[in-house]
Amino acid sequence: MYVELKDINKKYGSFYASKDVNLSIEKGKLVAFLGPSGSGKTTILRMIAGLENPTSGSIYIDGQRVDHLAPSKRGIGFMFQSYALFRYMTVYDNIAFGLRVKKVPEDQIRTRVEELIRLTNLEGVEHRYPNQISGGQRQRVAFARAIAPNPSLLLLDEPFAAVDAKVRQELRSWLREMIYRLGITSIFVTHDQDEAVEVADQIVVVNRGRVEQIGTPSDIYGGPKTQFVAEFVGQSLPIHDFYRLRGYEGQKNRYSGAIVRPEFVEVFRPDNPTFKDLVPVADEAVIEKISFRGDHLELLVDVKGIKLTVSRALERRPVSVGDSMLAVVYRLYAFDRDSIVLLNNTNLQDYEAIA
Repeated sequence: MYVELKDINKKYGSFYASKDVNLSIEKGKLVAFLGPSGSGKTTILRMIAGLENPTSGSIYIDGQRVDHLAPSKRGIGFMFQSYALFRYMTVYDNIAFGLRVKKVPEDQIRTRVEELIRLTNLEGVEHRYPNQISGGQRQRVAFARAIAPNPSLLLLDEPFAAVDAKVRQELRSWLREMIYRLGITSIFVTHDQDEAVEVADQIVVVNRGRVEQIGTPSDIYGGPKTQFVAEFVGQSLPIHDFYRLRGYEGQKNRYSGAIVRPEFVEVFRPDNPTFKDLVPVADEAVIEKISFRGDHLELLVDVKGIKLTVSRALERRPVSVGDSMLAVVYRLYAFDRDSIVLLNNTNLQDYEAIA
């Protein structure tokens, strides 16, 4: 493994910002640390960078223990959330900064900076200052500055946080392409699950200083190992009396609650012939709220006093608040204190065909 964290703890007084963190990252992978604000993901990143010191534990990069080394000795490039560009320096000089600190000859600096300006599509703005370029361009300058000294590991703290939604979408693809083209092992921090799923090869879900789960985006989304991961990843809705739904009546004393995602639920009109086979196993539902989400509608429905969120394609028949519908929950994640399991609706003998 290229990056390894072994039994890492970080304490502030009696508070654990990181607790028993163990993880391994393969060379060349693009990894996301995903978690809510205050979960400890940035603390882990900063400890790898050497900007924070672990209270206990060991950090290895390419087989070498580095937790006792200064940040400048670890071969790491760091891209800050705010980009931290020097506002009194031009784009060219910002990119060249790390090379000049290392006292690289000026002709080599010029060659390297010009190469990065071409790579990051910054031609024409190299003599401008940060306040004279767009947010997307500032991000590219920060990226170029971080990789200019050819680091063995690239760390990025919320790399898309400082740009608007449209630019953010474009930069996700751009950043992923750049990192793969360079072949550099990279770790980025984010609280945006869409960002992590779209960009990363591997996701490390962090909560309250602990690693909850490590896996590919599909593993994390489709196979959550803890209640927290099931709730945090996806548009998930926790419910406690799920055994009142048809098909789950026998689960009352087995699990303390469940998590339902919109794609697990079908809501339809009683006279819809497409779903006639589901009518005998459906619950009555009433639409309480309709929200337009651009490419689909989001319905909030009441099913036996249980509130469920459902996605509905724009092409389907119009619905209104107060409409009486039928609802079937195909499956859900049921959990107790120590485990979580995917349950299929027992009334649906051929779930896969229906879903």
